[in-house]
This record gives sequence, structure tokens and C-alpha cells, in this order.
Amino acid sequence: MATARLFVAVWPPDDVVALLAALDRPELIGLRWTQRPQWHVTLRFLGRADVDDARRALGDLIVPEAPVVAVVGPVVGRFGQRVLQVPVSGLDGLAAAVVRATAGVGEPPDDRPFAGHVTLARVSKAARVDLGRLTGQTITGSWSVTEVSLVESRLSSAGAAYEEVDRRSLSG
Repeated sequence: MATARLFVAVWPPDDVVALLAALDRPELIGLRWTQRPQWHVTLRFLGRADVDDARRALGDLIVPEAPVVAVVGPVVGRFGQRVLQVPVSGLDGLAAAVVRATAGVGEPPDDRPFAGHVTLARVSKAARVDLGRLTGQTITGSWSVTEVSLVESRLSSAGAAYEEVDRRSLSG
């Protein structure tokens, strides 16, 4: 039984990734932009958890709605003074189903409402960057979500690196 830092996510398709890549990304001291391989929507962060337990739990995933359509936008926003993000709606039911299926795995689920998003950039802890001037860019897109991924996150000073360790189709 191997443990790892895990989360459950959906990955946007290439056409949505192209929309994200087309957004302005000015170089600002203290702001670290995320890169294409990092662009995902976290449905549930598990923290340190047993990989096999997480895989089994995802096998019990029952999605109440079909199809699941993720909607990107309408504009770039922020969470506080540290995270620049693009909102993604339409995933609330899927996120709730993932929480139910994985309730006994890893850290307890967040005690706040689900806020689907793709993180574009993070402000370094010691830096002060006015994210307000970076918000408001228009972005719209959508995709049909056909699978969820169990992802291992490895942190480093260069940012997070993600590796998909399992995948679960939503079609059964």
C-alpha cells in the first residue's frame, strides 16, 4: 500500500487548453504562471492517501447526471490576493459524487462549497501583485466530461508536477 499526495480531477480538452493558452500572461515579479500540463479542475483533494484505496473508491463512483458538461468562463477571476483563475461551472454534481465515493479516503473533504476552476497563476508568499488588473479577460468554452482522473501531485520549488495514476470513465 503506497501513499501519495492525491486529488481527483478532470482535464480540459485541447480546444479549451488553447483558449486558456491564448489569455494574456504578462511577466510580473512574484507571479508564477501555471503551465499546460497543470491545467485541470480539482473535484476533490485527497491529500496523503493510499493509492489503491483511492482507486477502489473511484470504482464506486456513481454520477447522477449525464451528460456532464463543464463550462469555462465567462471571465478570468481571482481567489483572494494569491490565485488567478478561470471559473468552470457544471461540475457540482460530479464533484459531490466524487466526494461521496471517496469519503473514507485521505483527508476529510473541504468544508466549503465546490468552486470549479482552472488555476492560471499564483502569487509567491512574499510578493505583492495586484491580481485585480489581470482579471476580467473574457473566456468562454465548454466540453463534455467523459472521465475523471486520480492524480498524484509532487511539489517542488519549480511548482507542482502531476501524474495521472488512474482514470475512471463516466460511461460505466
